[in-house]
Amino acid sequence: MSVRTRFAPSPTGYLHVGGARTALFSYLFARKHGGQFVLRIEDTDLERSTAESVNAILEGMTWLGLDYDEGPFYQTERFDRYNQVIDELLARGLAYRCDCPKERLDRLREDRMARRLKPRYDGHCRGNAVDPDRPHVIRFKNPEEDVVVVDDMIRGRVVFSNAELDDLIIRRSDGAPTYNLTVVVDDADMAITHVIRGDDHLNNTPRQINILRALGHEPPRYAHLPMILGGDGTRLSKRHGAVSVVAYRDHGYLPEALLNYLVRLGWSHGDQEIFSVEEMIELFDIGAVNKAAASFDTDKLDWLNQQYLQRADPARIARLLSPHMGRLEIDPSSGPDLVDVVKAQAARAKTLTELAEISAFVYRDFEAFDEVSAKKHLRPVAREGLERLRAAFELMAYEDWTADGLRHVVEGVAEELGTNMGKVAQPLRVAIVGRAASPGIDETLMLVGKDATLRRIDTALAFIAARAGTE
Repeated sequence: MSVRTRFAPSPTGYLHVGGARTALFSYLFARKHGGQFVLRIEDTDLERSTAESVNAILEGMTWLGLDYDEGPFYQTERFDRYNQVIDELLARGLAYRCDCPKERLDRLREDRMARRLKPRYDGHCRGNAVDPDRPHVIRFKNPEEDVVVVDDMIRGRVVFSNAELDDLIIRRSDGAPTYNLTVVVDDADMAITHVIRGDDHLNNTPRQINILRALGHEPPRYAHLPMILGGDGTRLSKRHGAVSVVAYRDHGYLPEALLNYLVRLGWSHGDQEIFSVEEMIELFDIGAVNKAAASFDTDKLDWLNQQYLQRADPARIARLLSPHMGRLEIDPSSGPDLVDVVKAQAARAKTLTELAEISAFVYRDFEAFDEVSAKKHLRPVAREGLERLRAAFELMAYEDWTADGLRHVVEGVAEELGTNMGKVAQPLRVAIVGRAASPGIDETLMLVGKDATLRRIDTALAFIAARAGTE
């Protein structure tokens, strides 16, 4: 039997990280077993579903590289098929019309809750002849005896009593089919063999299995993933930071880093932390997914992203970095090759956004010195060293503005002053970068260029003079 999995989001918002993990696990399971991965858009909630949300889901899937073999299929294009199935269930006596007024259903719910019973419909209309021309819903006639056993690939054997399951509505009074009906018809028609989804759907599973069996289909295997929690132990939400996949892209994360992080949310392979997609496919085991909820740790994601920034092709990172520079109103073509900047700076940043921010000094003068760095390094004692460096730099030809040539100048000034390299290099670094952190001083000078270096040293000398005048 060929494995077929599906990812079936509702387009009522963005693709969040929980949905992305579900998509990833479904994708990996299909790829590992030589199967197909299907994308289905469950857009039957006409009031909340939007084209913008559909686009956001497709955009997120594309960015993550989760390519699907079939789809996207839209449930709103399959209403005729759902109604055909509902009519079949009615004709076979496996579904019935119900015209119970809302007031009766409310009283029934209140009464059962007052008796500490699970709220459920009492089957009042099972034997009634309801006029099809009057407003009504269609209910599935759930079996009243026996149990439904779910052999979950993550949670193990889960047993539900049919006596606890009510006759759920499969078509509303406005004619719209409901989720539990549409998902069953789709899974059957699309020959889905394995359903991997969040454990918030576990209670729907016995209801769906009963409908599938009523239609003569063997249910797929199910795997219900535990939820993702925020650092405070509550369900992951906007208050914990970015939860949209596209937002992580916009904040400067790499898709392979986010995929790597998501695959480790509840699954592991020994002590290995970094996985290529090929390794994920080879090693992933749905049965090894933890039953407990996973906690989202942004610090761990940042660490992973930094690892990928350092290991990736600098030319690719430069392409991805360019729009982040643009958001800072920096035109990368106005200075050194962005690839060279990436080579110098990638190890110092956790995200592309941070990489752009710490590299801005290469392309434009900073507005002010970092207060702590200036207080420590731009003191009167640093003036002579900066003046000698400026004089030496000014004499250098543009073609001699190389890492070796610059290092030789800085070392020479340190030797002239009888001090160590750091006592000369750190004031110079603060003068041209604005802070005490940057790549090696020779590489930093080379990136900034001769003209900007001389101009910024002049600014630093003026700062030292003004500061000396106030002390």
